[in-house]
Amino acid sequence: MSKSNVKVHETAWVDEGATIGDGTAIWHFCHVMSGARIGQNCKIGQNVVVHPTAVIGNGVKIQNNVSVYDAVTLEDEVFCGPSCVFTNIINPRSAINRNSDKFFRRTLVKKGATIGANATIVCGVTLGRYAFVGAGAVVTRDVPDYTLVYGNPARAMGWACECGERIEFSASRATCAACQRKYSYDNGLVSNVL
Repeated sequence: MSKSNVKVHETAWVDEGATIGDGTAIWHFCHVMSGARIGQNCKIGQNVVVHPTAVIGNGVKIQNNVSVYDAVTLEDEVFCGPSCVFTNIINPRSAINRNSDKFFRRTLVKKGATIGANATIVCGVTLGRYAFVGAGAVVTRDVPDYTLVYGNPARAMGWACECGERIEFSASRATCAACQRKYSYDNGLVSNVL
């Protein structure tokens, strides 16, 4: 890491071989491991750990106390709330070494998705574009684009606009009251109408 406009707090540790994009800030007590890739203009909060094969896109915000483990990919503009949890092994045991790519289940968080504080994302799932996971939810299966989920286990409870506000459908159409984006609902899937 040799970019002059990357801000790394003096208590943070960035291993040689990590890639960090321009404009990214890494705060107190973080550890970015060798091989990790962090994009441009990210905000990495206090006490965050980024593992070697983790990939973080551009404009991502990760709040305090989050571990982004191997096999986790966060696309551009993802928001991870304080103390949200990722996993990468479905059946861990202390006495059995499963710390290898052979055992990791990939987790993908697509562009613009939000994960609320203290939510848990069980490995092997995909969170769709602009999906919204409520605080404290436990996500055990894929979440479609624009879907709002919460609870344990997390269940679909509605839809969220790209701006983060809840949207309501009428006759398979919705317009966000906050930003006026338009959406269609067809066969269980939400799409942004350009």
